Amino acid sequence: MISYRAKQGDMVDAICKQFYGTETMVEEVYDANPGLAAHGAYLPLGTIVKMPEVNPKPVVQPIRLWG
Repeated sequence: MISYRAKQGDMVDAICKQFYGTETMVEEVYDANPGLAAHGAYLPLGTIVKMPEVNPKPVVQPIRLWG
């Protein structure tokens, strides 16, 4: 797990966008950091945020009925 130190004005969704390329990991980041949501929208300067590793989901090939 990688640790990130919050800069002035950082928000969890923006940090997720920077690390993962999407904001869809916000819930996983909050799960990995109990109490982080209590800080509110903007994280205090220097807050350590644990960034969980992404487990890629397997790609499922669609079933082709015709051609």
